Amino acid sequence: MNTLFWFRRDLRLFSNEALIEALNNGAKQAIFFICEKQWQQHNAAPIQIDLLKRRINYLSEQLARYSIALYVIEAPYFEDCEKALLSFCDKHHIKHIIANKEYELNEVNRDAKILAQCDDKDITFTLYEGDVIAPVGSVKNQSNEMYKVFTPFKKQWLKQYQDTHFSLTPWPLEEQPSDNSTKELKSDGCSEKWPVDEESLATIVDNFICDKMSLYDDQRDIPSIKGTSGLSPYLALGIISPKQLLVNIQSRYPDILTTSKNKTFTWVNELIWREFYRHLLSEYPKLSRGENFNEKYNAVKWRKNDAEFKAWCEGKTGYPLVDAAMRQLVQTGWMHNRLRMVVASFLTKHLLIDWREGEQFFMQHLIDGDLASNNGGWQWAASTGCDAQPYFRVFNPITQSERFDPDGKFIRKYLPELENVPDKHIHFPHIYLASIGADKHCYWPAIVDHKAARERAIAAFKV
Repeated sequence: MNTLFWFRRDLRLFSNEALIEALNNGAKQAIFFICEKQWQQHNAAPIQIDLLKRRINYLSEQLARYSIALYVIEAPYFEDCEKALLSFCDKHHIKHIIANKEYELNEVNRDAKILAQCDDKDITFTLYEGDVIAPVGSVKNQSNEMYKVFTPFKKQWLKQYQDTHFSLTPWPLEEQPSDNSTKELKSDGCSEKWPVDEESLATIVDNFICDKMSLYDDQRDIPSIKGTSGLSPYLALGIISPKQLLVNIQSRYPDILTTSKNKTFTWVNELIWREFYRHLLSEYPKLSRGENFNEKYNAVKWRKNDAEFKAWCEGKTGYPLVDAAMRQLVQTGWMHNRLRMVVASFLTKHLLIDWREGEQFFMQHLIDGDLASNNGGWQWAASTGCDAQPYFRVFNPITQSERFDPDGKFIRKYLPELENVPDKHIHFPHIYLASIGADKHCYWPAIVDHKAARERAIAAFKV
């Protein structure tokens, strides 16, 4: 039976059980679809598409070493994928397609249509759970329902895996140099600071697990230092799998899943949050349609204010930590996790602007854009989501700034206008700048008062 592997957001060779199964079934061909129009509809960031294309070029080279041909095919929309895939199967006499599941609604519908057409053509279409550790639907409560609160989900997840020492399926092939090659995809280089080769990625992973993971709990909220893993772009594209990371973690911390109160566990907790949001996305298709998880907040009257939204996007709200974070996003394609919460809270509570506008802007700029996690994070901040922060919790951007960037190091990096402002004024510099007669153009006034905005948000959500 001729077998074909279909790459999606699982752009890796190792720790890819679906790919290994295809190879064990004799696959000599793999396929990837460039869906530019569909990606645009999904608000994929140009920097993320660039990273994806660079990785595809690298994968093509690596697969050729094992005599596997990777075909990269232009298919603007998912419906074009369906036609191109079946045409490819006819031409190459493919009778078995293997791929990893995707959980977003459009992707699920695409696969359902392809499955129906494969049945008509006597082609087997097999999907694996390659993007999660716990298969979607396997972590349920006693009523066999999806958990709606993270903590019990985590407890059940740990209960299922606390005695498991994970391992990876061995790579089945030996190198056999061949002439197989594909046309290299053009890259604009905007993601070049993020390496895509296995050697660099292995070093990044090892450095984090060996040197930084034990400090993660203490350093993860400080944006001026590299206290986070930096692995989120690779997880978003499946360049690294969560299972692969857990295998590496367990090799250094064998009891990590039974020591959840230890600080070393904190980053593993983030992996479980990632699982939680994926399970939710699969269980509740409405999340892919941009609907509130908690329907009682459908009554919230969001403000439509283009000028204030523009100020938020451009980092000109007058709150330095918010503005520096937004500058970081636009300039680098990434934002520190603590700051994602701060700016999301500011948009949805201080400005009372619909979380969907912020979610879309993030996806259009983030190199680690991912619907499940992005939607989960935004609905958490907006208090409309599953296990979200209560609506009356409104981050004070000045207090957050004083706590997590006390000397203004991060602020000054992205707001050079404030370079000479003393530390004690850096978190809200307007009064100081006015007192020294600073040029009105050297910084912009706050577009909203914190106390008044907080009261307005609470009143809106009470309704």
